[in-house]
Amino acid sequence: MSARLPPQRLEGRISVAAALEARIRRIDLLCVAHGTHVEKLDELLDLARERGVPVKEVADGELDRMAGGVTHGGLVALCGPRPPTRLEDLIASLRSSASPASLLLLEGVEDAQNLGFTLRSAEALGAHGVLLKKHLWDFDEAALTRAASGAWDRLPVVKVERDGDALQELRAQGCALWGCLANAKRTMHEVDLRGPVILAIGGEKRGLSGAVRSQCDGMLRIPMTGPAGSLALYRVCQARALLDG
Repeated sequence: MSARLPPQRLEGRISVAAALEARIRRIDLLCVAHGTHVEKLDELLDLARERGVPVKEVADGELDRMAGGVTHGGLVALCGPRPPTRLEDLIASLRSSASPASLLLLEGVEDAQNLGFTLRSAEALGAHGVLLKKHLWDFDEAALTRAASGAWDRLPVVKVERDGDALQELRAQGCALWGCLANAKRTMHEVDLRGPVILAIGGEKRGLSGAVRSQCDGMLRIPMTGPAGSLALYRVCQARALLDG
């Protein structure tokens, strides 16, 4: 039997509610700061009771120590890790969707907050799921969930161990793979992204790997204004805008 992993921390109402509603991870304890207006948490606490999650009232200072700061809003959950979405489950959801598949492949991201912000933007802009390289799965989940504002639990996220296998299966579903590169000849305005598509987005330092580039159907760049040379969120937002265009 494998060892039980130490509990993760979820801080704030949005992250805790997303985890409770998603029902994909174990939640061991919900801690509420003493003096919090419990009536404002009625719906969340009802959901916790429905799932059999114990609720404990704790001193505000104790919650600060648990959360490593004061950004918790009076609510911290101790829970198990968020498990990855199975690729076959993502494919099944794509088949049942009324709109063409829109997916992100993320690699090389080194900052938990960057990853969280990217997931949050992807969800807000209608992405059906995210393919996340295996080594990215070890982020500080507290920082990630704060930045993702619930998207880490709500959005299907598949852990990709070998790019070729996952991409081959998605290609069989009709998905084209486009790489986002700052020096690509074609801009996003010159590429038709309205069909099933995977957008490959690289990390802050190295961009896309050669292995991913070799599998792309083409490369595109997203025009930038101002001195910033690379913004993952901007790339996601602008590229996604074409999917509906």
